Amino acid sequence: MIDATNDPQHFKADWPFYWISQLNAAYADALERRIKPIGIDIPRWRALMSLYEDQHLSVSEIADFSAQKLNTTTKVIQRMIKDGLVSTRVRPTDGRVTEVCLTDKGDRLRKLALVEARAIYDQTFAGIDPRRVAEMNQLMSELHMALRKL
Repeated sequence: MIDATNDPQHFKADWPFYWISQLNAAYADALERRIKPIGIDIPRWRALMSLYEDQHLSVSEIADFSAQKLNTTTKVIQRMIKDGLVSTRVRPTDGRVTEVCLTDKGDRLRKLALVEARAIYDQTFAGIDPRRVAEMNQLMSELHMALRKL
């Protein structure tokens, strides 16, 4: 554990945020290498997967889910509309909100990308007890909630 009163001897090894950053970078690199050949970059991947469980989301909701800035997400969605991957509609319950949904073409591309992501998942977590994965997900969820309160 890091002692805040002095400089730790092994800062990187004991600093969870270092490992989170390293893990995120390694995952993004591995994913990008696998999805780039099918025509997807990481921002599009995040938008496609945001719409995996929800058929219609606002651009703000996609930005939140995909951990991207709203202006970045807006530009990504505009490019995806141009490419025929998503369409938009006015939210039936609130005319001020524009919702995004996958087109058939976007859904096909999402499915292709998901095959690649699942392969990375399977290779990464091979031999790791699923209970440990569940515990890790729970811990990361708790840390995320704590950080969002700051």
